[in-house]
Amino acid sequence: MPATYNAAFRLMNNLDLLNRSRAAVWHPCTQMKHHETLPLVPIERGAGPWLYDFDGKRYLDAVSSWWVNLFGHCNPRINAALKDQLDTLEHVILAGFTQRPVVELSERLAQLSGLGHAFYGSDGASATEIALKMSFHYWRNRGRPGKTRFVSLANGYHGETVGALAVTDVAIFKNTYAPLLRAGVQVPTPDWRHAAPGESPRDFAVRRAADLRNHLKKHHHETAALILEPLVQGAAGMGMYHPEYLRLARAACDEFEVHLIADEIAVGFGRTGTFFAHEQAAIRPDFLCLSKGITGGYLPLSAVLTREGVYQAFYHDEMAKGFLHSHSYTGNALACRAALAVLDIFAEDQVIEANRAKTARFNELLTPLANHPRLANFRNSGMIWAFEVNNAPADFARRFFEEGLRREILLRPIGNTVYFMPPYVVGETEMAHLQAAVLDILNQFEK
Repeated sequence: MPATYNAAFRLMNNLDLLNRSRAAVWHPCTQMKHHETLPLVPIERGAGPWLYDFDGKRYLDAVSSWWVNLFGHCNPRINAALKDQLDTLEHVILAGFTQRPVVELSERLAQLSGLGHAFYGSDGASATEIALKMSFHYWRNRGRPGKTRFVSLANGYHGETVGALAVTDVAIFKNTYAPLLRAGVQVPTPDWRHAAPGESPRDFAVRRAADLRNHLKKHHHETAALILEPLVQGAAGMGMYHPEYLRLARAACDEFEVHLIADEIAVGFGRTGTFFAHEQAAIRPDFLCLSKGITGGYLPLSAVLTREGVYQAFYHDEMAKGFLHSHSYTGNALACRAALAVLDIFAEDQVIEANRAKTARFNELLTPLANHPRLANFRNSGMIWAFEVNNAPADFARRFFEEGLRREILLRPIGNTVYFMPPYVVGETEMAHLQAAVLDILNQFEK
């Protein structure tokens, strides 16, 4: 009797929480009416790569809670750092003041990237806004006010604020707000899924880089910057491309005096197998946008790093020539302390090297999935895996999500693309569980 009572009590609590959430919370990237038939998932706690609901059912967080979690939920080392910081300083205005966590984080990011003067925001879209404004303002301060336009890649995604949407090329996010946007220009994507039959990813990247160079040759006088996601275009369905494109893009930007903005909001912090994705092309951008994994999935934080020459263009006696951008929580001490704990884990645990070994082992483990007859374009970059499902029904993403939850996995397909982007603490047991669940779902779809 007590067990039955407890189960009923938990069910009532769950229903109460779900109803309250629907009534009070406007959930992101969601058509709220769908939750009339697709219940929200109430999460009570997290541990490692797992999330647990109020009934104790677990879900493997195979998308790192929107690509932010690196070292698992409730990581004891990040927890300890935050608890220590809470007893010292939670936040102070960064205009006219400073504090230890923001200084130490800025120094360490500079050492890792070769870029400096970190400017902080709250999220990825705000980092994009900062970089775009800095580039525009740089050219204005340098006496070239005609360089006001931005170039991005077809199918690229850089956030959903108005400035970020102007350089985003994902219709479902952009089309409604098109009248609000200052139109940018998209050049063809180097995503090798669009290559001609028999064309290698590298050759395709070279061909697409030629398209970029031709555009810059004609329009460099009005172009402030090129912005791109290095190596992996996330919202495009994890579109992957060869590093040669980055190398040639850097050369073209140098030739025609155009800034290169590397949006590593999703792909930084080891996701593609190197700490920063652009390292694989042996280049350095003019602006580097970071967020998501920067705090290990704990707190909102973003940063834009840039070259000394850009910083010096704003260093002036006139206030109007300074970069007058801010938000109330810029450089928040708690968020910066979480980021420092993340960097400590990278250094102390040799995470990049460990992830490379994991990637090799997981690729072996995922061979049966890669060979499934329904799949196309099975691909991998570091700790990211993706594939398309052929002949997917119109409601494929939603149905796959629901079937995943029934099998203790959290996946959010993008159209007919299924991707894995798990926390780095995932092990062989979890990956085997993930593969078995996905194969089971695919086999069910075939019936």
